[in-house]
Amino acid sequence: MHALRPLLRQSLFNLFAATLACGALLAPRAAGAEALLLIEADSGKVLQAENATIPWYPASVTKIMTAYVTLKAVKDGKLTLDTILTVSPTAASQSPSKMGFRPGTQLTVDNALKMMMVKSANDMAVVLAEGVGGSIDGFSALMNDTAQKLGMTQTSYVNPNGLPADGQITSARDLGILARSFLRDLPEYEYFVHIPAIRFGKRVTGNFNKLIGRYPGADGFKTGFICASGYNLVASATRNGRRLIAVVLGANSGTARAVKAAQLLERGFSQDNLTWLRPSLGTVDKLVPVDASPPNLRDDMCGGHRKRPASDDDDALIATNGGTSGSASATGGEAQVTFFTAGLQPPLMKASELMASAPAAAEPVLVYTGPTRTGTALIAAVAADADQQATPKPRGKKSRVAKKPDASDKPKDAKTAAAKPDSKPVATAKPADGKSAAKPAGTKHAAAKPDVAAKPAASGEQAAKPAKPKAATKPAKPANNS
Repeated sequence: MHALRPLLRQSLFNLFAATLACGALLAPRAAGAEALLLIEADSGKVLQAENATIPWYPASVTKIMTAYVTLKAVKDGKLTLDTILTVSPTAASQSPSKMGFRPGTQLTVDNALKMMMVKSANDMAVVLAEGVGGSIDGFSALMNDTAQKLGMTQTSYVNPNGLPADGQITSARDLGILARSFLRDLPEYEYFVHIPAIRFGKRVTGNFNKLIGRYPGADGFKTGFICASGYNLVASATRNGRRLIAVVLGANSGTARAVKAAQLLERGFSQDNLTWLRPSLGTVDKLVPVDASPPNLRDDMCGGHRKRPASDDDDALIATNGGTSGSASATGGEAQVTFFTAGLQPPLMKASELMASAPAAAEPVLVYTGPTRTGTALIAAVAADADQQATPKPRGKKSRVAKKPDASDKPKDAKTAAAKPDSKPVATAKPADGKSAAKPAGTKHAAAKPDVAAKPAASGEQAAKPAKPKAATKPAKPANNS
């Protein structure tokens, strides 16, 4: 027994050193450039924290609070999931990502929540805010009041969708508290945070949270992105009855944040019997806030070095290309997962490969406009939405032929044009590609001189093409539209 003690001591020392090495490998690229947090959902126990109390721009993870406040109002009987809300001009004017409904469109709280949580629709967040709080400012006040009650001392809200705004701030710590509160206070509405996909008309949108349908046991929450914040993700997963919550702020891509969250979760689930090796970090609410300004990652996220504009729907695969932004950080973390769990459990697919794989097959949840419907009425509503979203191709091929020449093709002085027949070709209307037609049309009227020789542009737009010359000989009317 005495002879075994040195070997046991050396083994424990090596394992402890491995733990420290793992922590170093998961450290942020630079101070303030990334925040990581891993906690137990039930107890709030912190399993890992890196920059977790540094203020951060939340982006669309703001919508977790929007859903919380809305569903709390539903639970308290202030409205129902079937309550009909109306898209206002303010909601319709929000920047993408959004559903793009016109002002006056009506839909239920239930459908607005599904669209907001899966597609991260900014317009739906405002629809819910106005429906619950009367206005964006009124709802923001409810959000801030709720945050204070939950102990989110580093958080302030200005809008319900997370679009850039002065004063819209949170932290990984506060997001961990919010996710725990959602699961604790609204268990009957958990469904809204792990819908795999929605179908609106003919369009299917998968959840931007790449863990859903890929990482074993993944069951929530929400993604977010703006240039200043980087790629954010709050994610949860359950294994053997134990639920963990991971928060990743400031990742380099949509895939990188999912990979990092999967690594955090995997480490947490692998440490069931090794927690005595790590010093206690306490509970998430006891983490000490840092008094600092949020890091601004705009240059890193949206600078000219990026091949394309960054977006929350970033599906860059760092597993196979070996060189996308953030791949070094992600693969480094992946190496530590393999190293830490070696010999402790069967090897799993690498996190990056897992995120690059197709999600598990799942039937998209139908969403639609109008009141709550079932059966044949639901089928009819879905078909109507599909018809409304259908884009005419090519645009105006028939409608432009049937109608009179467009106002943009009419001369500024209609009387002058009517008095002067075509004395010489005047190229007043050009096709979409900007080139002049080879020959003027066989018509005597300068107001509607179609470019017969020109073909439609690749974008689908076409030059006006009257069906018969006699339509062009009618006197031009003054333009009455802009």
